[in-house]
Amino acid sequence: MTRLAYTFSDSRVMLRRNLKHQLRYPSMTVMLIGMPIVLLLVFVYVFGGQLGAGLGAHKGRSAYLNYVVPGLLLITVASAVQGTSIMVAMDMTGGIIDRFRTMAIARASVLTGHVLGSMLQILAGVGILVGVAFGLGFHSSASPLHWFGAIGILGLFAFALIWLAVALGLAAKSVETASNTPIILLLLLFLSSGFVSTATMPAGLRQFAEYQPFTPVADTVRGLLSGAAVGDHAVAAIGWSIGIAVLAYLWANRLYNRRRATQPN
Repeated sequence: MTRLAYTFSDSRVMLRRNLKHQLRYPSMTVMLIGMPIVLLLVFVYVFGGQLGAGLGAHKGRSAYLNYVVPGLLLITVASAVQGTSIMVAMDMTGGIIDRFRTMAIARASVLTGHVLGSMLQILAGVGILVGVAFGLGFHSSASPLHWFGAIGILGLFAFALIWLAVALGLAAKSVETASNTPIILLLLLFLSSGFVSTATMPAGLRQFAEYQPFTPVADTVRGLLSGAAVGDHAVAAIGWSIGIAVLAYLWANRLYNRRRATQPN
């Protein structure tokens, strides 16, 4: 077998390991998938009437449902990313990495297993949330090609944030730190166009919201799902995703190669 074949085989084993962890601790998976659904119900049925009225004439709860779904899809991504950071930190502080380093396995396979496992978790969460949204009356004018594009943008951004979460988990000194650090991603999401139009924000906040990564991703997905033109939003979304993914990948691999796993006290 070639080196690439060994890496692929070992990554598949590590993916199976991470999927078994998700099945063994279903409460975390249920929380990561259930929280966006709860937020969907809250935003639509509690705030939807008021926020929907701000979208323009003859707008209401149903219009806000169509508006907010892309933001909640990003909530699904951000929630799963937090779980990734925790699982990586658990590996680094639990001693298992010391054992892996004594075994004849590809070093890249450990991190790859975490990334692939999180991607599958995100895809499952996105699929469930979209199904619930359709059940509540979500309407999309998107063609199959637009749906494919929206899923591709979400997948690329999720891939970038997962690698960032892996790096944060490696950099964390404890599991508690790893669970708290990714919260900044949720804060950035709420300070974006995910839930309200940036045009309604004060000038300073509006400028910040328009030039941070979550806004172009939310606007691109929203435009694709509504069948509208996405303009430069897609270019910015792809640029942010690739930039974050490359930097986070390099950071994560540097941390993994240089940091020794610590034994728990």
